[in-house]
Amino acid sequence: MKTSQDSAPPAPTSKPSASQAVDLEVKDANLIFNAAWQDLVDEVGIEGLQFPNEVIWLNGAPGAGKGTQTRFIQNYRSLTAEPIVVSSLLQSPAARKLIDAGMMVGDREVTGLLLRALLHPENQTGVVVDGYPRTKVQVLCLRLLHEKLNALRHQYIGTPLAAQFRKPMFHIVVLFVDEAESVRRQILRGERARAHNAAVEASGVGEMVETRAPDLSDEAARNRYRTFKEVTYESLKTLRQVFHYHYVNAHGTVDEVQRRIQDELRYQSSLELDQSTFDRISRIPIARELSIHARQELVMRLDSYNAEHPDLFEQSVALIDEKFMPIIRRHNMSGRAHINSENPLLADPLVLAMIIDIFADRGYDTVIDIRRYEVPSKVNPETWEIENREKIVWRFIVNFPGSRIRRGQ
Repeated sequence: MKTSQDSAPPAPTSKPSASQAVDLEVKDANLIFNAAWQDLVDEVGIEGLQFPNEVIWLNGAPGAGKGTQTRFIQNYRSLTAEPIVVSSLLQSPAARKLIDAGMMVGDREVTGLLLRALLHPENQTGVVVDGYPRTKVQVLCLRLLHEKLNALRHQYIGTPLAAQFRKPMFHIVVLFVDEAESVRRQILRGERARAHNAAVEASGVGEMVETRAPDLSDEAARNRYRTFKEVTYESLKTLRQVFHYHYVNAHGTVDEVQRRIQDELRYQSSLELDQSTFDRISRIPIARELSIHARQELVMRLDSYNAEHPDLFEQSVALIDEKFMPIIRRHNMSGRAHINSENPLLADPLVLAMIIDIFADRGYDTVIDIRRYEVPSKVNPETWEIENREKIVWRFIVNFPGSRIRRGQ
């Protein structure tokens, strides 16, 4: 006979907290990486661990142009090896063997395949890796790889193996477009693929090209973008403090994007420094890195203002539109306007932040100077002393592209 305890339903399991979830991811990543690493060492030995001198880990939003820009990045960095494309690794004989055996190709298998691909002799001077890391676990595995290579470097300093364990040079390059542009490009790519295949089928000339399912559906394209934004992109951002992190605005023409990539990759002097020198100065951030994420963070702030403080945000927009813009327009030739205001709305620091960000989004550089004055307010009838009040003036210096009149010589 069952007791009441025997027949009671099992207690519901509680959902792990955010910190517990992170701990589980870290644990999984350690297990996955250590297993893949040990397999690699067992296969090639320590002497066979000759990783590339430089690895550019290329990732991006769907439709951001990774395939288009990979060759440009290779040429700019003088990398002659063919890129390692993770999606192609999954079609390799090693991956097919796993799939044919009924095994899933998960983070461990992908990481193992990638580690082996990095050891190919043609990759030793440097290589572009397209499509890794894409998950939180893969991001953590990449950190562990970086730590392992640094540990090996220190372990073998002063030994015959020192030359093969150099300071790992990892660059994260993220090509970013917003959701609307991503969806537009994915659908356009699908339309072009279908048109091409229809022409090939009708003429019998040429080869059919692959059509991706997300390229054929607006909803699927949006889901693919959101997966990138919520999983891959959020995970990649955690690498900003570890590696050289290059966030590239991929809107615009191919040439425009290539100029941005070139600017992002131009700073390389840290890679030429001795390790001890690099370690000493690396805690000072590179000036360029301070603004790498400025645009994305600006968009997030503006959206949060509109969502969390709509009334205050509207008042800030109205103040700029009704009071500031008439003055700015009068200075459109010089490209510089000085605006003084005593509007009490400006006493709120959040309003000042909103105004700076609104101006920044519209292409204006703005500096705010707050000046306080003591001004006579009234005369005390008992003491006949003049009482002062504090007057606060907010001075805005707004710079923007001017349109100077060209004068003859």
